[in-house]
Amino acid sequence: MNKQNKRLAVAFTGPSNSGKTTLIEKISVILHKEGFKVAIVKHDPKDKAKFDKAGKDSDRFSKTGADVAVLSDTRTTLFKQQRSEISDVISMFDTFDFLLVEGLKTIPLPRICIQRNSLNSDYFGVSDSLAVDESIEKSQIPKDMNVLDLNNIDQIIQWIKNNAKEV
Repeated sequence: MNKQNKRLAVAFTGPSNSGKTTLIEKISVILHKEGFKVAIVKHDPKDKAKFDKAGKDSDRFSKTGADVAVLSDTRTTLFKQQRSEISDVISMFDTFDFLLVEGLKTIPLPRICIQRNSLNSDYFGVSDSLAVDESIEKSQIPKDMNVLDLNNIDQIIQWIKNNAKEV
C-alpha cells in the first residue's frame, strides 16, 4: 500500500464493553509501527467527555462556555462547546493515512462490529463485518455476514486496508 496520506477511514461499532477501544488501540499501534499516520475519533453518545481536571485552567475556561484549545510542545487539545460534523473533525487532523472511528454508526463508513459473549443483531444492519471471539457461537451469525477473528489483529488490519473508504 502506498504510504502517502491516503486518508482512509473505517468505523467500529458494538455494544458497550465489547472491546471496541481495545481493538482500536491494538490496530493503531500496529499501523503506527508499519509507518502509517493514524487519527482516531471517538463518539461520546452519553456526553461524558471531560476536559482536564476540575479546577485546572482548561476546565475553568471550558466552564465559561468558551471553545478552548490547549497548545503544548507535543500536542494540541481542543474542546468545543458545540457539536461538530465528522467532516469538520477530519479536516482538523490535516494529514493521516488511517482514520479509526469508534461509534457514530450513522456515518457512511465501512464498519466492523465487535461482539463478545452474546450477539446483538441490532448492529448487523449498520455493519459490513463482524469481529467475534470464541465466546460467540458461529452458527448464530447470519450466513451473509463477513466474520473476522477478534483475536487476529493482522486479519482485521488486512480487512481495513482492503475496505477502508477514502475521506
